[in-house]
Amino acid sequence: MKATLYTIIALIAFAANSLFCRMALAEGYIDAWSFTIIRLLGGAVCLMLIMTVHARRLTRQSMANKNLDNRAILKDKGSWLSSISLVIYALCFSLAYVELDTGTGALILFAAVQLTMIGWGIFKKEQLSAFQWAAFVVAVVGFIYLMLPSAAVPSLSGAAIMAISGVAWGVYSIRGQACISPLRATGFNFIRSLVAVPILFLVAISYLENISSEGILLAAVSGAITSGIGYSIWYMAMPLLKSTQAAVVQFCVPVMAAIAGVLFLSEQLTLRFVIASAIILGAVLVFILNKSHPKPNSQH
Repeated sequence: MKATLYTIIALIAFAANSLFCRMALAEGYIDAWSFTIIRLLGGAVCLMLIMTVHARRLTRQSMANKNLDNRAILKDKGSWLSSISLVIYALCFSLAYVELDTGTGALILFAAVQLTMIGWGIFKKEQLSAFQWAAFVVAVVGFIYLMLPSAAVPSLSGAAIMAISGVAWGVYSIRGQACISPLRATGFNFIRSLVAVPILFLVAISYLENISSEGILLAAVSGAITSGIGYSIWYMAMPLLKSTQAAVVQFCVPVMAAIAGVLFLSEQLTLRFVIASAIILGAVLVFILNKSHPKPNSQH
């Protein structure tokens, strides 16, 4: 139940993040570089405040009860690899969003995420049942059916940048399986990511005059809420999921983002979308409910 709850909340945050990014960049409220800077800053500041309160509580408990688990939690400070992956994902996603339409970008991003995470799961000898493989194929078919009508032949640079973003997000997600404290790991990952801000600012400075208050607000909310807190919850779910499971459930994000677009951006709800959503969500449900059957003497 915890895995399900955390995963649902995280996927909602991902969809909302996509919505905020689409609103900010597509409407010209802000440029991709400034959006990324404010997003990273927002996540870092929000999580630093939460971590400060959380650390004081854990310290008091450790001193009173000599709780070794709390001491271990306080030592979790993320990693540079995760932080680098976070920066690459956030920046490349924003840059690619300017060059690619929604359907093309989603196809490339999620293809890269799936290949990265499922490839890692297979490398780690995660066993999938025949039903799970069938459900995965059906989800892919439903996803392509949903996205292809809006897809166009992408620019080579835009496609490459979005693919890099997907690989980076896959790596960041996989790294979450080993964290002890999702909150602290995510917080320190965001804090470390601020090392890249001065470099990003050198490019963003030429766009400052075109930034609007709407763009700043959307980027800040994206950073503090749907990225900072959302990614912390995703890191809470990751240790409870296999890499293959975490990869497949993310097929739900484009569907949820499209629903948000209908509700908040007055985008059109089509029969194709309803059919594709039913196929994707049904396939993901089958995948999750069917457990794999390990082969005898296999290593896990």
